[in-house]
Amino acid sequence: MARDASRRVSDLGTLKAFGHPLRMKLYRALYIARQATASQLAEQVDEAVSLVSYHLRKLADHGLIEEADRQGRDGRERWWQPASEGLTFHDEDFSDAPEKAATHSAVTRLSFDQHVEMYRRHLDAHRTWSADWRRASFSSEYLARLTAEELAALASEMNDLIKRYEQQGRDREEAGDGENRENVALHVYGFPFRT
Repeated sequence: MARDASRRVSDLGTLKAFGHPLRMKLYRALYIARQATASQLAEQVDEAVSLVSYHLRKLADHGLIEEADRQGRDGRERWWQPASEGLTFHDEDFSDAPEKAATHSAVTRLSFDQHVEMYRRHLDAHRTWSADWRRASFSSEYLARLTAEELAALASEMNDLIKRYEQQGRDREEAGDGENRENVALHVYGFPFRT
């Protein structure tokens, strides 16, 4: 896997392939696991292994995931991994045709809906987490007056900061420091608005 590079998705076919609710969930689960089988992922998303296998193959057909160089116990298990360190989608890649723009908008909305659902599940289960995790969890809204260039610079700095913490956590976990480590979702949006 190209651990240091995100893939910029810029073609409509790949965008459509990714823009399926189950495929988005599978990609997210695989990104967290780094490597997994269809059986393992099926348990996480509560779907049939055959259905999960089908959708994993569709993601692989578009180069979003790939087979991992790992063998199962019986040699028949197929291991998968993300093909890049992440995915990026840019409006300008899909603004030159109505179908592209509509698909990009639909995929973005689906992703947002899944983010909201993840946060709702967290809120519903908030009291089941330890006091340390409840104190560490946060939700913030910042309202700033910026130029487009300043917002782009802020996004770049935030991306660098988050990637640094993500890599630090992976390095420490690989070194054996896995205690008290959980999956953490950070959903960050920056957009202009008028009151």
